[in-house]
Amino acid sequence: MAKVLIVDHSKSMRNTLRERLEYEGFTAEAVEDPRIASRLCHKIPFDLILSDTGSRIPDTDIPYIVLTPKGSIPSAVEAVRNGASDYLTCPIDMNRLLRSIHHLTDHPASEPQPSAPAPRRHPSRSGFRAEEIIGSSPQIERVKRLIDKVAPCEARVLITGENGTGKELVAHWMHAKSPRRDAPFVEVNCAAIPSELIESELFGHEKGAFTSAIKQRRGKFEQADGGTLFMDEIGDMSLSAQAKVLRALQERKICRVGSDKDIDVDVRVIAATNKNLREEIRRGNFREDLYHRIGVIIVRVPPLREHSADIPQLTRHFIRTLSSEYHRDEKEITPEAVEALSRMSWSGNIRELRNVIERLLVLSDERITLDDVHNYC
Repeated sequence: MAKVLIVDHSKSMRNTLRERLEYEGFTAEAVEDPRIASRLCHKIPFDLILSDTGSRIPDTDIPYIVLTPKGSIPSAVEAVRNGASDYLTCPIDMNRLLRSIHHLTDHPASEPQPSAPAPRRHPSRSGFRAEEIIGSSPQIERVKRLIDKVAPCEARVLITGENGTGKELVAHWMHAKSPRRDAPFVEVNCAAIPSELIESELFGHEKGAFTSAIKQRRGKFEQADGGTLFMDEIGDMSLSAQAKVLRALQERKICRVGSDKDIDVDVRVIAATNKNLREEIRRGNFREDLYHRIGVIIVRVPPLREHSADIPQLTRHFIRTLSSEYHRDEKEITPEAVEALSRMSWSGNIRELRNVIERLLVLSDERITLDDVHNYC
C-alpha cells in the first residue's frame, strides 16, 4: 500500500488523517514543519503528500494534494495550476480524499525514474503475541496485573485512556491470555468508519442491501465468532448503531443489513475509548445501558506523562525495533537526548514517542544527540 506524508499545522488534523489512512491500509507519517517534511522525503520513498501549505514541498517532485480552508478556494486553484494534483476544502470530505489518493497512487502520472531500492519495511506489528508491553513503572505493572487477572474470564472489558497510550495493545494481550487465544481477534475502529457504514461494517450486509452492496459481506461480529471483537473508539459510535450493538450483546445474535434473519454469534467484546463515557451519557451521546454492558471491567491505561520513568526503556525498544524494520544498524542515543525526551509532555503519548524516534533515526547522523531532539521534536 502507498506511503503518504501529511503536512499540516493542526495537530488534530494530522492525527485524524493519519489514523484514517492507517485504518484504510496506507502507511502514513505526519509532521507540522515543511522543512522536516523535505528531509523525510529524501529518506523515505513517499508516494503522495497531503499538505496545507499550498505549495510543493521544497526539493521534491512527489505528487501532492492541497488541503485548504473553506474560504481559500482561489489559492487552492492557484496551487493546482502550479502543480498540485488536487485540492480539498475543510472540513475534509474523507470519501473524496480517499478516491483522490487511490487515483493518484494506483495510476501515477508517469513511471518513476530508476533509483536505488528502498529498504524493505516489515509491518509494525507481526501479531499480538510478538508485541510486548514495555515498562516497569508501578502504573504499567498495575495494568499488566489487571490483564493477567481479567483475561482468563469472559467478562467484557472497557479500556479507557488518551489517544496513543496503548489501549489496542492491552486488548491484544487480553485476547492472547484468554481461552479464546486460538480463535480470531478482529478489530474495528468506530471513529474511522463513516456513520452511514458502521452498521454494515459491524453486522455485514446482503447483496443489494444498498447501492454499492454488489455482494454479500460478513461483518466484524461474524468474523470474530468464537474469538474476540475489539471495538476501538466506541464512544464515537452513532446512537442507532449503539442500539444494535446492545441487542447483539444481550441476545448474542446479529442481523445483516438488508436481511431479516438472525445469526448466532459467540463473541467476547473488548471496547476502548478516549472519551469520558459518563459525560457522554449525560450529554445524550452514549447509551447508559450499553455502557453498563461493555464496562463490566474497566482498565485505565495511563498517559505517558504519568509513567515518564519508562521513556528510556521505551526509547531503546523503539530504536531496536525500528532499526530492524529499516534493516539498519542500531544508532546510539546520548544520555542528554534521552533526558530531554523524558522531560517532554507527550500529548500524543507512546504513539507520538514512537513517531519521534522513527523521525530521529531517519534524520540524525551517526548517533541521536540533544541537538537532534531540539531540531526534530
